[in-house]
Amino acid sequence: MFRLSKKITSLPPYLFVEIDKAKRQARAEGRDIIDLGIGDPDQPTPGHIIEALYQAAQDPANHRYALDQGMPALRVALAKWYKTRFNVALNPDTEVLPLIGSKEGIAHFPLAFLNPGDYSLVPDPCYPPYKGGTILAGGRVYTLPLIASNAFLPDLKKIPAPIRKKARLIYINYPNNPTSATAEKGFFRQVIEFARKNKIIVISDLAYSEIAYDGYRPASMLELDGAKEVAIEFHSLSKTYNMTGWRVGWACGNPAAVSALAKIKSNIDSGIFSAIQRAGIAALEGPQEHLRTMCSIYQERRDILVSGLQSLGFTVTRPKATFYVWFKIPQKTNAMQFASTLLKKADIVATPGVGFGDNGEGYIRMALTVSKERMREALTRMQKVL
Repeated sequence: MFRLSKKITSLPPYLFVEIDKAKRQARAEGRDIIDLGIGDPDQPTPGHIIEALYQAAQDPANHRYALDQGMPALRVALAKWYKTRFNVALNPDTEVLPLIGSKEGIAHFPLAFLNPGDYSLVPDPCYPPYKGGTILAGGRVYTLPLIASNAFLPDLKKIPAPIRKKARLIYINYPNNPTSATAEKGFFRQVIEFARKNKIIVISDLAYSEIAYDGYRPASMLELDGAKEVAIEFHSLSKTYNMTGWRVGWACGNPAAVSALAKIKSNIDSGIFSAIQRAGIAALEGPQEHLRTMCSIYQERRDILVSGLQSLGFTVTRPKATFYVWFKIPQKTNAMQFASTLLKKADIVATPGVGFGDNGEGYIRMALTVSKERMREALTRMQKVL
């Protein structure tokens, strides 16, 4: 009866929707599911953040429409956090924009800069909104393969000249989802120089900067000279403060890029609930001890999972950051079949790498967001099935 737009029909299926359907069906059948699929922290939001929300929610002033560009106090808190964490100076009025989660901003950003026929340079595998946002903006996706032999970094030299001429955006995500790969400042310098030379905007997704192990400290691209000339960086309270459901993120960096995204948002939404913004300020300015605890918990789970997978014969690199483990599966099966087998025969939810792009075929992603006891149980089940 209704005709869908070409943009909608050209979107690939959103992987996590399909995984959620499978989980619901399995649980409806009464099965004991161990969910290593979607990266959603299993620990609660710190208490002082919840208390700040409770207090702010009782103030009628916070029940009204919020400012599209976020509370000045939140923008100041975000700028201070960046200065403390990365030694990056940001103007809270022109270089910081709060978002309803970083996903919202990442998906909307191409609307500000892509015309029909323009390209986004998108890593493959990748977080799906990079591709979806480009398609919905009428742009075209040119994939940059992330492969193990290149440490899951894109090879910028292999991008053809005709594509470079039509490219307007390039997405960079380190620490990386789904591969858990990391990048050092030397790589970021290459990206900045590439973007400057080709007049391309860099979209740096830094959502996992605070989930790191063994003393590793991920860098922000904005730490480097010249980055603000070409880059906008997206970050989030979701993983850092166990606030995935609260939907608070931000964009920062190049003021023209931040301003353009703000104009898009002013036509689409009415800002973050003010009480949640107050809670975000409490997160940024309050105690940070929980981060050490969380990273310690994830590191212990990482070691259990990686060692267990290695004992089962899988090739696994121990990640330095993110709460994902990315591993290769036997060539005799594909990622969807492998994930299906885990769900049907072991009641384990895992994410097939191909759901993040063609170059994810042959890989599985598992999240470290279940207890170590459940992690050991999952490995026991896998041993019996595989």
